Amino acid sequence: MKAAVVQFKASTNKETNLKKIISYIKKAASKNATLSAFPEFMMFYTNSTQTPKQLANLAETINGNFVKTIATTAKENHIQVVGSFYEKSRKKDRVYDTSFVIDKTGKVISTYRKIHLYDALGFRESDKMASGSKIAKPVKTTLGKIGMMICYDLRFPEMSRSLAAAGSEILIAPSAWVKGNMKEEHWITINKTRAIENGCYVIAPDQVGNIYCGRSMVVDPYGKVLLDMKKKQGIGYVDIDLKKVKQTRKVLPLLKNRRTDVYPTLKA
Repeated sequence: MKAAVVQFKASTNKETNLKKIISYIKKAASKNATLSAFPEFMMFYTNSTQTPKQLANLAETINGNFVKTIATTAKENHIQVVGSFYEKSRKKDRVYDTSFVIDKTGKVISTYRKIHLYDALGFRESDKMASGSKIAKPVKTTLGKIGMMICYDLRFPEMSRSLAAAGSEILIAPSAWVKGNMKEEHWITINKTRAIENGCYVIAPDQVGNIYCGRSMVVDPYGKVLLDMKKKQGIGYVDIDLKKVKQTRKVLPLLKNRRTDVYPTLKA
């Protein structure tokens, strides 16, 4: 099965970005991709001058025009889509950073609200966002069983391991990885590590331009980098073979060899 990974520079204009997204979905479908994965903050770029209230006013619900238009496009082109959007919350001047999975019929079959907010290295996402409270269960797609993460979540191995133990064959992490000292090295290392330690594919579409580093990646279950989009905007294509997940987990049975009976006994 073929996965399409989209890397692009989002503008501050929601409608402009939506037109780009629709175009990318149609192009991916024309290349016979079964799923198209987009980066975090694809809805629009939020610069440092945008206030929490302004961001909250631009956010939408899962039934809003942004996701609904993407769902319609997915249905018309018979392709699955993984993306993200700013979701309205009940907390004043706060939004959720939410990812979604849409099937070929245009139905939203899974959503996940980012639980690890990027309050690190000089950033404070919690000033504008509310954190999610639960990990979404892996969801079946024609590409494989998908576990959803978002960007900063990749730095927390507990989450990817939980998703893998729950049956994920592919981890998809829409991202907007901020540029900086050693940041690209962290990005590459972390994506490879999450794939190796869980014996699964990792698909990590990333924003490029603005303050983000690009380098959208796909890593196979044994840690081989199948795609690195560098700084290029556009679509990368990768074939996903679930037999590799099964084979890797057989010869390197990390999930099976865990000692969950011992780990909880360690105390600070």
